[in-house]
Amino acid sequence: MATLSDAQRVVVKIGSALLVDRDSGDLRGEWLHSLATDVAELKANGKDVILVSSGSIALGRGVLNLPRADLPLEQSQAAAAVGQIRLARAYEEALAPYGIKTAQILVTLEDSENRRRYLNSRATMETLLGLGVVPIVNENDTIATDEIRYGDNDRLAAQVAVTIGADQLVLLSDVDGFYSANPALDPTAHRFEEIAEITAEIEAMAGDGVTGLSKGGMITKLLAAKMATAAGCAMVITEGLPLNPLKTLSEGANCTWFLAQGDPQAARKRWIAAMKPRGEIRVDAGAVNALKRGKSLLPAGVTQVEGTFGRGEPLAILGPDGHKLGQGLSRYTAAEAQAIKGRQSAEIEATLGYPGRAALIHRDDMAV
Repeated sequence: MATLSDAQRVVVKIGSALLVDRDSGDLRGEWLHSLATDVAELKANGKDVILVSSGSIALGRGVLNLPRADLPLEQSQAAAAVGQIRLARAYEEALAPYGIKTAQILVTLEDSENRRRYLNSRATMETLLGLGVVPIVNENDTIATDEIRYGDNDRLAAQVAVTIGADQLVLLSDVDGFYSANPALDPTAHRFEEIAEITAEIEAMAGDGVTGLSKGGMITKLLAAKMATAAGCAMVITEGLPLNPLKTLSEGANCTWFLAQGDPQAARKRWIAAMKPRGEIRVDAGAVNALKRGKSLLPAGVTQVEGTFGRGEPLAILGPDGHKLGQGLSRYTAAEAQAIKGRQSAEIEATLGYPGRAALIHRDDMAV
């Protein structure tokens, strides 16, 4: 069975019911500090950690003395605006004693569906992780309307895991795994230790959540598992209420693991390779050799640009003889690529009039 010790990059989803006291509406400070201890231990063991945290609306609702019942959209967004400040500060203060810096990233469903925004999010999170920062991700409830909402942080966490190439996703929940039926209603329900494939039979077993603060139930967790595992990321559901929930998971707490289908990098390469190219670029012999060594494609190695494409769209990569070497996602528009082809990376700013990225296609966005 998988364990947290196997992972190099972990996304942890934290629900409102774990972070916010249901009766008082206050932050569960002792629990949060125990989670910070767990995160610090993972970081000390060389792992990247990203937290996807609910709680802004629940915290803001308490500050504004709004009822616990479902709120109108404008009141939910107002509560989120107030709560986001408290939530970000709480994580910053909890992790600071361990020398860990935090960053807040607010996203909507539209950000993952728009390729340019998706690549921007990926680049930002990669940079933050490279600097040793723990990103705190949440849905941007202050601006999101129904048509651009994830609606639950289970699927948001899965999307973050896919975006950042995580190899494990931890859903800290109000239940200790996936059951054959809702254990709160059916005493005969049994918990699965491991699920290798999400079948129609497994889907039929999913029920609804039972808490008043959390959104979604097992159905959304299965959707998250489908998304994550298809991208090579294992997912685990475990109870998050005890102190030190990640340490408790590592020590054998009840849970259900959904097994990854391959690894994140291979899954991403397959996805890129299957896309329909929107243009093509021809490269010189030096670039061919660099690509074979796993390097990124720099503008200096590009001899020809064809097609009309935007940033983040797939391009076919051709060798000097026109033979297709692979394809990748462009970090520039067609007009920008035309302008910088054959130029050194240091010349990009002078050519375009603004700073650009060194690579035209980064190796992480390329299938060769």
